[in-house]
Amino acid sequence: MAGNSSKKGRQTVRDMVLSMAAVGIVVTVAYFSIPSADGKNGVHPVQYQVELASAKRAAPYPLVGPQPLPEGWQATSVSYGASDKGHAVWHLGFSTASGQYAAIEQSDGKPDDVVAKNVPGGKPDGTSTVDGQEWQRVQGDRYRALTRPAGSTGTTVLTGTASYEELAQLAQSLK
Repeated sequence: MAGNSSKKGRQTVRDMVLSMAAVGIVVTVAYFSIPSADGKNGVHPVQYQVELASAKRAAPYPLVGPQPLPEGWQATSVSYGASDKGHAVWHLGFSTASGQYAAIEQSDGKPDDVVAKNVPGGKPDGTSTVDGQEWQRVQGDRYRALTRPAGSTGTTVLTGTASYEELAQLAQSLK
């Protein structure tokens, strides 16, 4: 009888481990295959118009924002404040119509520093003309950007995983 009771104990532990593995597999499959409850795959739109108006009054340079937002785009993050070096910094992030990331980054810091901070590993990649204004293209390790240094009045960087065409669409909407 002693032999039977030890065998039963091992079967119970073995069955418990197999059951936990099966539950783990189901949970993993569900986690990666079920879309988020809001149907937006984790994108949470934010209202940015009030922050834009407030930041425009406070900024020491001409601050820009899209007016109107390109069709199919959603604002996802917004902030205005001081950098660690005391420069005024404006950020407005977006999910594009194609699901890529784009952002407006503006600062009155040194233009090269502003570009380097927002486009890590950035190298010049030509120019684009949008509504008669020339923008410098920058291709980074992960992001690309359209930039317009404006001397002491601030630098505008349109950056993200979005294509140059989408960034140009954003540039065209800026007011």
